[in-house]
Amino acid sequence: MTTSQQLEITFSSGRSGTGPATWGQRAIWTAVSRLAPADAPRYNITVATPLEQGVPLPAVLDALGHLLHLHDSLHTRLHRDEDGVLRQTVDPAGRLPVHSRPCDGSPQEADETGRALHDELAALPFDCAEEWPIRVGLVESAGLVRHMTLVLSHTAVDGTGMSRLVMDLTDLVLGTSPERIRELRPSQQPLEEADFQTSDRGRRRDSNARQHALRKLRLGPPRLFPLPTGADPERRFPNAELTSPALLRAVDLVAAGHRASSASVLLAAVGAMTSRLSGHPDAVLQVIVNNRFLPGLTHAVNVVAGDAVLHLPDAGDDFAALVRRTHASTIAAYRHAYFDRQLLDEEIERLTTEQVPLADRSCIVNDTRELAPPLRPEDMDAEVPPAGEPLAQTRARTTLTWPVDFEPRPGLSYALDALQTPVALRLSMTADPAVLPRPDIEHFLYGVEELVLTEAQALGHA
Repeated sequence: MTTSQQLEITFSSGRSGTGPATWGQRAIWTAVSRLAPADAPRYNITVATPLEQGVPLPAVLDALGHLLHLHDSLHTRLHRDEDGVLRQTVDPAGRLPVHSRPCDGSPQEADETGRALHDELAALPFDCAEEWPIRVGLVESAGLVRHMTLVLSHTAVDGTGMSRLVMDLTDLVLGTSPERIRELRPSQQPLEEADFQTSDRGRRRDSNARQHALRKLRLGPPRLFPLPTGADPERRFPNAELTSPALLRAVDLVAAGHRASSASVLLAAVGAMTSRLSGHPDAVLQVIVNNRFLPGLTHAVNVVAGDAVLHLPDAGDDFAALVRRTHASTIAAYRHAYFDRQLLDEEIERLTTEQVPLADRSCIVNDTRELAPPLRPEDMDAEVPPAGEPLAQTRARTTLTWPVDFEPRPGLSYALDALQTPVALRLSMTADPAVLPRPDIEHFLYGVEELVLTEAQALGHA
């Protein structure tokens, strides 16, 4: 990677300390450490935004310096101690590199240069023991920043944490003081979160949540999709993206019609298609959960999100009833989604060794619609459906693409992410082709859309 200029933000007088890693830090660190180096950057959390009017470079650098003081996770390193235990160290001082590139000031060049810089920074892994988990990229013209990129290690933030970070940075650039931001959005720092997790109350919450997950795992089927035989161990996992303006509208219509959350509508549809394609009446989904329900975590710029086990019996039955049952099940699952993943994995390994049947954990769903993904050119050029356009007509705008193939992901049947663009709902699905060949992936994604749109029409929405 080449840059035309390397700037630095000098950081000093920050909070410092060392202590055990949080549950979230340890879970992501472990997951990333198991990946091939070339695949590790896919865990990076990124955001890129054009600044068409431009912001003075000193104001941006000053705001970034204040951001480091607001959030300890941005100047925290992770390392194993002499006993092999993962610990976090918050550095009180250091230097943050800022990658800067020039442009001629036109929106088109700023956007093109910014996207290129974003892609380069996002494609690099982090060394969490040696470097801070944040990279900054700026595109600048005549002293004004025209485009900004933030790339963070997932050990520092999750998707919601990144949204909080962007909110704070925006306020800082606009002149809000760090003190005022602390008043508006108080939050725990990672060492404070670790203190709670090691307290008696934290241990009780962890134990109760893990027992809830294990009860669900004992109820579900041990295998949903048949184990592939003779599959190439080096096979790459295809990724498909269904972009549907109609689904964006229909999910909310079905949710309102059944007094359910929109997340439950999507999970019900995913569960139904899992049942259909696996041939099993039940579905078991590992759902990534934004679980910032504890005091101090609502606005935390930490990696907090966990996962929940969602068991949906008879998922192939009437879809309307499934939506209502899924909504009830998600409430309990989400409430118990804050726990020590490492301890749960150890219990699962012990039970597996004892040959206790446990539910399939290979189907992963991550609903990130509340987060703003980096806009692609096709998103910016997408046509907004006319107001009042019938759902069937809007559905004609649905597209399915195959952007990339990934390295093999052991133990995964599929991973499905739900993202929201300004005009559409995007379902991104990566699957083991030995379990779900490309035609089945296509059928799965179109089937989710069909289920939700059909139910919206049954509720009287054209």
